[in-house]
Amino acid sequence: MLLTIDVGNTHTVLGLFDGEEIVEHWRISTDARRTADELAVLLQGLMGMHPLLGMELGDGIEGIAICSTVPAVLHELREVTRRYYGDVPAVLVEPGIKTGVPILMDNPKEVGTDRIINAAAAADLYGGPAIVVDFGTATTFDAVSARGEYTGGVIAPGIEISVEALGVKGAQLRKIELARPRSVIGKNTVEAMQSGIIYGFAGQVDGVVARMKKELAADPEDVTVIATGGLAPMVLGESSVIDEHEPWLTLIGLRLVYERNVSRM
Repeated sequence: MLLTIDVGNTHTVLGLFDGEEIVEHWRISTDARRTADELAVLLQGLMGMHPLLGMELGDGIEGIAICSTVPAVLHELREVTRRYYGDVPAVLVEPGIKTGVPILMDNPKEVGTDRIINAAAAADLYGGPAIVVDFGTATTFDAVSARGEYTGGVIAPGIEISVEALGVKGAQLRKIELARPRSVIGKNTVEAMQSGIIYGFAGQVDGVVARMKKELAADPEDVTVIATGGLAPMVLGESSVIDEHEPWLTLIGLRLVYERNVSRM
């Protein structure tokens, strides 16, 4: 079994693969204060009762692949792999790791590892050209060329950030549930805010993707648009440009990168 761990700024998503099939997944909050020992206890709690794994930490785990946008968490996870999974091959995505994705950026080291992993998975699953829209703490748009190269992207404030900002900065506004309102024209403040978030972000996605398609391919219809991230379902039904929804895109990319590197270790 391969354990994949995608550490984001807000949430950490874990997936368990049996071959190419993801057989279990978990989502936990990301906390940069957690130590390696605390993370090991958390992993044991999540996986200890899984029917395909043993009761002891590490039983049934044959490989680990990790990417992280939070350096402090990556440091602690490195210690987890060394101390608790010492005999298990582990791939931590960082400079020097073979991703199979050429990065055509002014400074390739600036690009978040999760975005490169998403590009690797998109190219493998759907081919290029493609655009990955990841609905996380930030909403990111990543361009993959016809040759599978990462050519750049767009970063916008995420849905939860925007909701939080409205509640904090609006004197008569408050935090709201992220839900689809009865109609676009809100009949009360909560519905008006929900409408602004849901349909506003859908419009943002449609507008940004349309502009990216023109730069990415001679024929915009050749570009496949893939949505991923925990908040993608909020926008899927309202956006007109999304072709595919793959909630485990990053985990699939981690599996691919693990397979490309484990033979070299």
